[in-house]
Amino acid sequence: MAHSAQLQPLSMGALTLPNRIVMAPLTRQRSQPGNVPYALNAEYYAQRASAGLIISEATQICPEGQGYAWTPGIHSPEQLAGWRLVTDAVHNAGGRMFAQLWHVGRISHTALQPKQQAPVAPSAIQANAQCYVQYADGSHGMAATSLPRALKLDELPSLVASYAQAASNALDAGFDGVEIHAANGYLLDQFLASGSNQRTDAYGGSVENRARLILEVLDAVIARVGDSRKVGIRLSPYGTFNDMHDDNPEQTHRYLVEQLNSRQLGYLHINRPDWTGAGSEQAAALLKELRGLYQGVLIVAGGFDAITAEQFIAEGTADLIAYGRAYIANPDLVERISQGAAWNEPDANTFYGGDALGYTDYPTLAAS
Repeated sequence: MAHSAQLQPLSMGALTLPNRIVMAPLTRQRSQPGNVPYALNAEYYAQRASAGLIISEATQICPEGQGYAWTPGIHSPEQLAGWRLVTDAVHNAGGRMFAQLWHVGRISHTALQPKQQAPVAPSAIQANAQCYVQYADGSHGMAATSLPRALKLDELPSLVASYAQAASNALDAGFDGVEIHAANGYLLDQFLASGSNQRTDAYGGSVENRARLILEVLDAVIARVGDSRKVGIRLSPYGTFNDMHDDNPEQTHRYLVEQLNSRQLGYLHINRPDWTGAGSEQAAALLKELRGLYQGVLIVAGGFDAITAEQFIAEGTADLIAYGRAYIANPDLVERISQGAAWNEPDANTFYGGDALGYTDYPTLAAS
């Protein structure tokens, strides 16, 4: 059997994953009005249910958490009903699925915000980045992010509570667990990084203060879910996407990972910095150091093929490998890896928005 390390089972809390191949969270912008998942989304995820674990596309925890048009939420009854269609389809196909809980923070636009208000962030620093906007007249397209306002200290408890409620909603919608999105320049990552966090209160300055909100969110979610093994977290050390910068990413992530150990999470998910490869030598060295520090299950994502993934698992740098673009084009990726078969190439023109084209119509080996 080819690529045997990736095809070995792994226990993760109450779940037994049949293989080490993870479907990474992939924003596809295909929800219905009201940011509601529907039958097409259920078909898409069920096609990929042979993955050891599916992590859903990033899913906003509240209306203020949205930064792109047509992305699903997990805060309204209609959204929960839509996600139930998805999780039922995945489970019926033999799969396992976590929901990725998302708040974009400053990576948003007033046109996407309730009452066209400014997006929120740790500090009032506009990101040199873009989001995808649908305007009131129906037109849509990329737009520069709006200037955010800094969250007030007394607003943070309700923000933490929104994450906990979203986690509870996810379980009610049939997910097997949740992943806290603290990567890629979105709200929790904005609090963590010194370049986007200029606060002078208990949530800014030192690494302990900048990591405080992430840890409060984790603790609230664990308390609500009732099982720390049903909770994962995604980080992106050295990431620059969405105009991110940290003065000392090694110190920042060492501290945070040490704090994660005591919480006995289901997993830590690290996204390599350039999304299509290993990134810098410093990032690769930090990843190996964090692997040594972290005592739980480690997922690594970012530009893998079957050979490099096999090496990472065999040498112990990762326990699981998350594939992103490969899963867009190969619903049967596990079978292709198992058989050493060729992979379909993804069509970047159909990554975002649209219908079944480039979404549920990629051929499987069986169909070929």
